Amino acid sequence: MTPHHDAVRRRIDLDSAEALRLLGSVSLGRIVFTRQALPTVRPVNHVLDGGDIVIRTHEGAALTAHAQEADGAGVVVAYEADVIDPDTHLGWSVVVTGYARLVTDPSELARIQALLRPWIPSEGMDQAVRIRPELVAGVRLAGAGETAPAAG
Repeated sequence: MTPHHDAVRRRIDLDSAEALRLLGSVSLGRIVFTRQALPTVRPVNHVLDGGDIVIRTHEGAALTAHAQEADGAGVVVAYEADVIDPDTHLGWSVVVTGYARLVTDPSELARIQALLRPWIPSEGMDQAVRIRPELVAGVRLAGAGETAPAAG
């Protein structure tokens, strides 16, 4: 039997534009990549830049090394961010799957470094990874009276 409170909650699928807008409204998320053939998750801060997700990293980071070894398209990663109230369980979650590439252009790297301050001590955080979204999935966990946001 389903508890009564479950009946008043709904899951609303979000379109890509709304999902990316929500992702851009927060600064922390989780990057998922493969390390030694196993999934690895790291909390990071991010910024949206031209529709891409950009994170800062350092030379010795596993993701940096993985992105350096990738071919021209990049390495497949997932990125997730959410805001979910711990008491009501209402909010939203967005998952982006795409290709990550190390930023190598010095002027682009300098621009990103000015745009995005690391959430941990920034010493050595002189690398950046750009994630180009290929698949964007977002859901809003809503109460019974809430509706999906208007498109556009």
